[in-house]
Amino acid sequence: MNKFKFVFPFLLLTQGVFAWGFYGHKMVNRLAVFSLPPEMFSFYKANIDYLTENSVNPDKRRYSDTAEACRHYIDLDHYEKSLPIDTVPKLWNDAIKKLTKDTLLAYGIVPWHIQVMLTRLTYAFKEKDLDKILRISAELGHYVADAHVPLHASENYNGQFTNQHGIHGFWESRLPELFSADYDLFVGKCMYLNNPLENAWQASEGSFAGIDTVLGFERMLNNNFDVSRKYSIEYKGATQIKTYSKEYALAYHQMLKGQVERRLKESILMVANMWYTAWVNAGQPNLDDLTKDKKQPKPSDSEMQQIIADEQKLLNNNRMIGREEK
Repeated sequence: MNKFKFVFPFLLLTQGVFAWGFYGHKMVNRLAVFSLPPEMFSFYKANIDYLTENSVNPDKRRYSDTAEACRHYIDLDHYEKSLPIDTVPKLWNDAIKKLTKDTLLAYGIVPWHIQVMLTRLTYAFKEKDLDKILRISAELGHYVADAHVPLHASENYNGQFTNQHGIHGFWESRLPELFSADYDLFVGKCMYLNNPLENAWQASEGSFAGIDTVLGFERMLNNNFDVSRKYSIEYKGATQIKTYSKEYALAYHQMLKGQVERRLKESILMVANMWYTAWVNAGQPNLDDLTKDKKQPKPSDSEMQQIIADEQKLLNNNRMIGREEK
């Protein structure tokens, strides 16, 4: 029996318009907590709502921070036509020497940014800084999940080059929203990563390998589907939106043969692996004192509250800096 849909009522949340949607990112972070060892589980479980809600902060920053967008993707198809990815050095300094920093920023840096966030989390554990541990954990989870999205490995990230505009949100938001209640998202216990950067690269390479499937199957379906039934009108609160119909989504989802579920599961496990690896690298500090302190960190101090308010205004006005992924 699938217990997921009975245990996690937050799945009823409205989807977002970013990688995995707000809905998916919250799901990944929340479920990653249950793969942690006992020494970490109590602390993370006590703060699971914070980790869930703040998983989407990096996407919100995309409305205010010009440096944010490139941290969410890497256009591997700019460098290669097929696997293996052997033209892009895996180490940041080597990649800069070969390709220049401007090129890397232009086509995305998500594997390297995951490594940066892992290092920051390691130091936060060493300092036993509750606010930093939770904030960085939540945001590290976001970037790891992003690396598992196939269209985050492609210049054709929203089907704009193949007349498939909107496929980004279709694959990563619409499909999970409709079908994730039936997924088996149990991933088992986390493990220590000896080479986290290599694991981050493997996630992006796995996404690159799935690009043709994501685009090709939708194109095939579109060519053989009654166009009058492809879209439907639904309501998000009081807002009326045009979206892919449930009938079309089901047909596409079946063609993908579990691809979305697999990438979600891989995201969940790698998030837990990264959290665990940072904790081990920090010397496995005792988190009991932080757990016993029942005071959870607020989402932000007064300065951050103002930043979030400004970001929300931009979000409401729909002005994203960088790529539009709707």
